[in-house]
Amino acid sequence: MKQKFHYATVTEAIEQLRKQGFTLDLNLKENQLLIGEQAYPADEFEIVDLYRYEGESDPGDEATVYALASPAGVKGVLVTGYGTSADPIATETLNKLHYKYQQTDS
Repeated sequence: MKQKFHYATVTEAIEQLRKQGFTLDLNLKENQLLIGEQAYPADEFEIVDLYRYEGESDPGDEATVYALASPAGVKGVLVTGYGTSADPIATETLNKLHYKYQQTDS
C-alpha cells in the first residue's frame, strides 16, 4: 500500500492515524512490539502506512511514524528515530517489516 497522505508534522500524522483506528501506542524492544506490559512478536505485524520526517537542522529530529496492524486486529502507532538515533536491533526488526511492506506495494 502506498503512502496516501503527507502530514506536516509527526503529531499530525499520529492524530490522523488515531482517527483511522490505530489507537494503541507501540514500542519496539528487540524483536517484540510492546503495548504496556503486553509483548507481541514484531513479525506478526505488517506496515499499513509510514511517514518519514527529516530534521532540517538537527539529525536528532529524524523520525518515522508507522501504522502497524496484526491479523488479530491489533492496530497501533510506532514512532522511531532513524539515522544516527536508530537502535541497531530495532533497525534489523524494522527492516524485515519494510521488506514485507515492499512485497505488497504493487
